Amino acid sequence: MNSIIDPARLEECQLTPQEYQRYARHLSIPEVGEEGQRRLKAAAVLCIGAGGLGSPIAMYLAAAGVGRLGLVDNDVVDFSNLQRQILHGTADVDRPKLDSALDTLRDINPEVTVDTYQERFTSDNARQIAEPYDIIIDGTDNFATRYLSNDLAVLTGKPNVYGSIFRFEGQCSVFAPHLGGPCYRCMFPEPPEPGMVPSCAEGGVLGVLPGVVGNMQAIEAIKLIIGIGTPLLGRLIHFDALNFRFRDFKLRRDPECPVCGTHPSITELIDYDEFCGVGRGNASTDQLPEIDVHELKNRIEQRQQRPFVLLDVREANEQKICCLPDAVLIPLGELAHRLDELDRDSEIIIHCKAGGRSAKALDLLISSGFENSSHVQGGIDAWSKHIDPQVPRY
Repeated sequence: MNSIIDPARLEECQLTPQEYQRYARHLSIPEVGEEGQRRLKAAAVLCIGAGGLGSPIAMYLAAAGVGRLGLVDNDVVDFSNLQRQILHGTADVDRPKLDSALDTLRDINPEVTVDTYQERFTSDNARQIAEPYDIIIDGTDNFATRYLSNDLAVLTGKPNVYGSIFRFEGQCSVFAPHLGGPCYRCMFPEPPEPGMVPSCAEGGVLGVLPGVVGNMQAIEAIKLIIGIGTPLLGRLIHFDALNFRFRDFKLRRDPECPVCGTHPSITELIDYDEFCGVGRGNASTDQLPEIDVHELKNRIEQRQQRPFVLLDVREANEQKICCLPDAVLIPLGELAHRLDELDRDSEIIIHCKAGGRSAKALDLLISSGFENSSHVQGGIDAWSKHIDPQVPRY
């Protein structure tokens, strides 16, 4: 495997006496040595996301001596992040993640240049942000950005180091058609329907899992930069933490792929929110009746005069964290088989964590004849933010 770094750039990247000392353990490895360390210094890597995956990615690439790191994130640190997002600490809660990340990375290695982009990564800004970088690393948890980072990497000829995590499982690959491998769309031509795949906030994630997967992504980036080993081109590594088992799957390039195939139909970046259905309901759910948490509070206070059923469609473990008064729990995945537990003549108000699952539950109820139903906009998270801050957020 040849290095992706242009040899001409190495002349500008001589090591200082302090760097010889800092990277001594790298310099002792024959496959890395001084030239490999200079390649790391010459490299520029863009990491999208400064959260669970972005934390180990950025920290280890900075420690390894990657000369320039770019971080894209527009979020702030929340208490619920601290279980896995090790770039940030308790004192950083409510700070922008990039401010916290910058402090941490400067402490790890002040020799590294860190560029921060406090904004969403979108079709409008992606090319401009990614232009100076050699590698794009996807550290996000949403499909819109995954498809965007993939298409951008294909169209600009940059490797895309992919990783994803959920509960106890994670996976990693390198998508780079220009290096002979497939792209993300070859594996997943179409995104899942909105709400069908739970987010980490909904399904949870073992806190140490991003460390394993993020480090795999960092390793792949380093291998591409130095030009050593066999990168995960045409391969996907799946990690099962509960059974501590790694599985290696072969991936093939799809000649019909719309972005990297023989006759691509996608030659420019598209609207990825629209492509993945972000913010778009199904035709049957666009006008679903909903109430906000202030209306729900009033209804709860008037419950004796105007009875209703408050239906919680989250998972049982979520209800143990926090719940609303007298809510009936039927997880969304079980609802279709448990409709007989609900009274069709009763008014039903549905809630979940943030509103996505409750909208799907409402669509199911209305289509099944439960016409006097609505759902809570923003879910219990909005209740915690606007009504009762004592209700834990997660």
